[in-house]
Amino acid sequence: MITTNVRIKDIARLAGVSEGTVDRVLHNRGKVSKEAEERVLKVISSSNYKPNLIARTLGSNRVYRIAAMVPDPALDPYWTQSAAGLNLAREEWAQYGVQVTPYYFNHHDKNSFLQTSLTVYHSKPDAVLAAPLFYYTAIPFFKVLKENNIPFVLFNTLIPQAEPLNFIGQNSFQSGQLAGELLFYGHRGPCSYAIAHVYEDLENSPHLVEKEKGFKVFFQQLKDQNNEAFSVNLSDPDASQFETQLNELLASPNLKGIFVTTSKAFAIARVLEKSDRRDIRLVGYDLIEENLHYLRAGIINALINQNPKRQTTLGIANLANYLVFKKEMPGMNLFPLEIITRQNLESYLASDIH
Repeated sequence: MITTNVRIKDIARLAGVSEGTVDRVLHNRGKVSKEAEERVLKVISSSNYKPNLIARTLGSNRVYRIAAMVPDPALDPYWTQSAAGLNLAREEWAQYGVQVTPYYFNHHDKNSFLQTSLTVYHSKPDAVLAAPLFYYTAIPFFKVLKENNIPFVLFNTLIPQAEPLNFIGQNSFQSGQLAGELLFYGHRGPCSYAIAHVYEDLENSPHLVEKEKGFKVFFQQLKDQNNEAFSVNLSDPDASQFETQLNELLASPNLKGIFVTTSKAFAIARVLEKSDRRDIRLVGYDLIEENLHYLRAGIINALINQNPKRQTTLGIANLANYLVFKKEMPGMNLFPLEIITRQNLESYLASDIH
């Protein structure tokens, strides 16, 4: 019996056949006599032979096509980091016969998402990675994928009803609670805190709704009537009415903090700087350049890093391992809620772990 380091040449020697015969049996290609096949299989079954999956993959002509549905990075700097993750993953997995193709959609247009999902489906991918920003439009798409046995992984936004193989992102409810704690720390009532949704379709954005719920629950649990949490929906930061809406918000009695549920904290920071309102704490998400500018200036007090680049690289890795090496993946990869302030920003960026 072979007990260690079993090689094809060892199997061939014990079975009394050529190495080519063993290779044909292992990969089910070419003609092999019934007697030779039985001798080879007998040796394999009595040994601890394990095929080298990497070598097998490199030696095959199989191509696995992964379609990645991501918001257009040209329309929002947040998604440039997701696109960078896709590029990194594409280079990493190309040697294993994995092709990663991005399909971009307008994250403010559900029809764009619908048309892109149709394009992805008709491309006949082996697997799909998607950021499902439009809940009601995404559900039918994922149903079709399941019906056609196309595995898919979701990132950024969790839709449990879709039953993905894997979700990559953060616990939105807990991040809302964390934002509440960051704004409330050190304050004494009466105080009010605003949840600002900047140019978002809340009906189609369950992850933002969860953030709002978590934020409000934090203040409810304080059981202190002197503290109030309320939500506001703001327009496109480039629209003329945005600053008017924000100034109305800043006139709210006892306003002490604003929680921005996306990466657009910089849009509010601009107005706070212009109005010289240093008395308002501001918390948002993500390390995009405009946010970093206001974090360094002390106008944004903290950012919760969602690590979009790592979300997409891990999503592709999970799918590639599933397709190529038949590895199972966890139901969820929940990222930690990383708090970045101007005190730890530079050391964090220098660490190159984001």
